[in-house]
Amino acid sequence: MATPISSFLGFLLLSTLVFLCSLKKLEGRETIESNQLYHSHTVKVISLLPSTICSPSTKDTDKRTSLTVVHKHGPCSQIKQDKAKAPTLDEILQEDQSRVNSIHSRMSKKLGFDDLRESEASTLPAKSGSTLGSGNYVVTVGLGTPKKDLTLIFDTGSDFTWTQCKPCAKSCYQQKESIFDPSQSSTYTNISCSSTSCSQLSSSTGNIPGCTSSSTCVYGIQYGDSSFSVGFFGKEKLTLTSNDVFNNFLFGCGQNNQGLFGGSAGLIGLGRDPLSLVQQTAAKYGRVFSYCLPLTSSSTGSLTFGKSARPSSAIKFTPFSKVTEGTSFYGLDTVGISVAGRKLSIAASVFSNSGTIIDSGTVITRLPPTAYSALKTAFRQAMKNYPLTTPLSLLDTCYDLTKYDTVTVPKIGFSLNGGVYVDLDASRALFASKVSQVCLAFAANSDDDSVAIFGNVQQRGLEVVYDLAGGKIGFGPPSCS
Repeated sequence: MATPISSFLGFLLLSTLVFLCSLKKLEGRETIESNQLYHSHTVKVISLLPSTICSPSTKDTDKRTSLTVVHKHGPCSQIKQDKAKAPTLDEILQEDQSRVNSIHSRMSKKLGFDDLRESEASTLPAKSGSTLGSGNYVVTVGLGTPKKDLTLIFDTGSDFTWTQCKPCAKSCYQQKESIFDPSQSSTYTNISCSSTSCSQLSSSTGNIPGCTSSSTCVYGIQYGDSSFSVGFFGKEKLTLTSNDVFNNFLFGCGQNNQGLFGGSAGLIGLGRDPLSLVQQTAAKYGRVFSYCLPLTSSSTGSLTFGKSARPSSAIKFTPFSKVTEGTSFYGLDTVGISVAGRKLSIAASVFSNSGTIIDSGTVITRLPPTAYSALKTAFRQAMKNYPLTTPLSLLDTCYDLTKYDTVTVPKIGFSLNGGVYVDLDASRALFASKVSQVCLAFAANSDDDSVAIFGNVQQRGLEVVYDLAGGKIGFGPPSCS
């Protein structure tokens, strides 16, 4: 029979154990809460909305060749359209889907897939040489002698550079700047049909070049949103900065141009084809360029050519994916996605089967449906304290933040081959039309086999480095925000 003292000691021991267990549970809960706080980002709701006032970046660029980047519809753009003519967010997202459909079409042909869904194929132009819809960001370069400044869309998913040219033999859309007139430049020359350069047009435009009666080479390029440009293939002096001038730059001098180019004068192709700007300037810049897209449509960024002066440790590189070999696209090997610091349970085969490209012109990141479903579920769980509202076009996870001054958003992370981790805070995870409709900036592809696309919302504010010579792409901390 137990003595009173031993019973008391037993009770004391049991009480102590219970207390220690409760402390352990409390400690565990505090650790979880601390981790959740560390892997989330609290911002003012108003900061998620676009501003009507231009706020240029105050960060100094390094000593390389650097051009200012602005959003073509933002207040920093010199070519911005009247408010009544500017596209709505719904229209922007519709254009974005046209671009995505076009990318999927091009990738399926390159990889030998012929089973594109009829619903996707029916939205594409009938012309087999179609490329992408026009992008979102513009830079200003000089063309001709004397130099004529032109604002052009830059696009990593396109290879060919062109601008509208007088006399606009057939048609020119309305652009903000005066149209380039090759007859007023002392350095412009047409390319002949017999030139090797003319034959290169097939790979850069997707169309076989034409030929005039005077043997001038004629290009034609059509985009996924049905925009197009047709004109003379020529060479001219290109001026990026006062110290960076390139004679005999090959480009298209458009005589018949129509489409959704937002008042810009044309397009700069930054793809991998021999006619792209990257390849034509390889002798000087070593086939290396980088950009920092503006964090918001009311701020500025930069497009820079040549290797960075920043410490190499600041940029984390991942090899180009083999899935895009033989294409103009830049591929990534995605290996995982995290929400609030926790890796989602997505089989590695989901990402390896689809492959991933990075694209400056696609707005919203597209994922295989299996991956998107896991992301959406985890994101909604982390955002359960905020009320869901109606979808915005293809964005199905939207919140009404009318009653909130601040919002705490879980960070989303992309793990890439080579141990690279790209951390996405609220500014890179959300797409807002208004306070009452703030949406997760991701969408699902129609099937798990279509290529995933890392879009420009997720790239905003980061330094993204394309090293074609090294066969790799790098991500660095914000360099323009």
